[in-house]
Amino acid sequence: MKKDVTLWLLEELLSDKYAQPASVKAYEPEECIFHAGDAGDYLGILLSGRIEIRKNGKSISFEGAGAMFGEMGLIDHLPRAADVYAVSHSRVMEVREGQFMALLEENAHFSLCVMRILTERLRSRMES
Repeated sequence: MKKDVTLWLLEELLSDKYAQPASVKAYEPEECIFHAGDAGDYLGILLSGRIEIRKNGKSISFEGAGAMFGEMGLIDHLPRAADVYAVSHSRVMEVREGQFMALLEENAHFSLCVMRILTERLRSRMES
């Protein structure tokens, strides 16, 4: 499901229907993508590479290409809850709030995918 969402997002966000195209940034191994407490002003889509999500210095998860991360800040307008570091050379697409809201409003499938990703994370935390 992650790869399907990523491919669809790439097509959608790189199309010319948005005034502001999504930006893509490259990160080196061990480079911080964002820290807990930073403004949650975009969600990231990991296009390539691998990332580690850390909370209070403890590893929470490792994610590969296709992963969506950082969406909580766009949803609740609160600061980042965890640190995210590149584990390997990584490319991240940054999806800003306006783009995210437009996608949610225009596409029920995308909205459902976001809810499923969040639910999957919640279930995994409850089971561990």
